[in-house]
Amino acid sequence: MPLHPVVAEVTARIVERSRATRADYLRRMDAARDSGAGRAKLSCANWAHAFAGAPVKDKLNAMSGTQPNVGVITAYNDMLSAHQPFERFPQIIRDAVREVNATAQVAGATPAMCDGVTQGRPGMELSLFSRDLIAMSTGVGLTHDAFDAVVALGVCDKIVPGLFMGSLAFGHLPVVFAPAGPMPSGIPNAEKARVRALYAQNQVDRQTLLESEIGSYHSPGTCTFYGTANSNQMMMELGGLHLPSTAFVHPETGLRDALTAAAAKRAVELARTGQGRMADVISEKSVVNMIVALLATGGSTNHAIHLVAMARSAGVLIDWTDMDQLSSVTPLLARVYP
Repeated sequence: MPLHPVVAEVTARIVERSRATRADYLRRMDAARDSGAGRAKLSCANWAHAFAGAPVKDKLNAMSGTQPNVGVITAYNDMLSAHQPFERFPQIIRDAVREVNATAQVAGATPAMCDGVTQGRPGMELSLFSRDLIAMSTGVGLTHDAFDAVVALGVCDKIVPGLFMGSLAFGHLPVVFAPAGPMPSGIPNAEKARVRALYAQNQVDRQTLLESEIGSYHSPGTCTFYGTANSNQMMMELGGLHLPSTAFVHPETGLRDALTAAAAKRAVELARTGQGRMADVISEKSVVNMIVALLATGGSTNHAIHLVAMARSAGVLIDWTDMDQLSSVTPLLARVYP
């Protein structure tokens, strides 16, 4: 089917507006690609430092200079329910890539704060700023330049935009995002609202309120509403950075572990074929796809801020007029509790 004329018009306008910045970005990514694979260009001393702490098998594999090395950027901490499962992911990734004769290393970690904890507290004032710190810390990890592909581990509000922006600075590499998945549903929203209302009227005590809240936020995984975190996962999938159908599988299940292992193997496959570099996956068209998907699913309006910065990191210039025009012709496919 042909594109809706408004979608085609907005896309063409973005392409034209971005012509100079996109060309500059792609020139830089081409130069980085042409400098050679990470495994081939580092000196012996560099490699010795990079693998000094690795198991002997990984050292021997790396020193051959013929097999891909995957850099993992993790936003793990065990205070964010959505990020707690990432504690296990690096080992799953290492084991998976060894099966295809490659290596993987945690290249770096990023801060990851939870708006649900800092809401109404002074720490909330750092929340948006943390996105750019996450982008920088992603870049710090990948600056080691010892990697042929990247696996990014993140889910929540500012973390995925930051990982996305930082990874685009190394867009000459294939980048695969591996999410942790949503927590199962807890108590119904109506019940949570009822207890909150009773507490506001001094009809129940704080312990009753706390028990109700714990019944809602109760296990590892993304919070059970369609906020920025779950919108992130939808957009990474629609943008081509997830394996298909990866976003909304619960954590700590056999399927989630299998998808994480498959994501790692896919990163190795892309490194070997020289295809799927992030700079090509994220283009003017994929950015439009992400905006349309966000609109069609009633996703987080926080992305009116994040998407502008995310796209700019790929040399793509968008603004709120583009979003408004796309909104005017995008049907709402699902009315999800926001």
